[in-house]
Amino acid sequence: MKLINVGFGNIVSANKIVAIVSPESAPIKRIIQEARERGVLIDATYGRRTRAVIITDSDHVVLSALQPETVAHRLEEKDSDMHQDTLMDIEQEQEENL
Repeated sequence: MKLINVGFGNIVSANKIVAIVSPESAPIKRIIQEARERGVLIDATYGRRTRAVIITDSDHVVLSALQPETVAHRLEEKDSDMHQDTLMDIEQEQEENL
């Protein structure tokens, strides 16, 4: 399982993330309010301004004080690490078969 730091030591499972969006638009504000009402809002901002809204496949909504680009970059790093690990496994398997 790959984990992403969303700020202040808070971690979200990378494979559960569906979207990382900015909180400024009215539809996203509605999503946040509805998540709060349903009890599935996770505020990981530590009282700071919300800069990214992370939506998960379980309909949980995570608020982060990091920029969406920062969270996405961390997610890409995890994807490239996973891809690199897969390539290394394939190479190792090929060497064993020789």
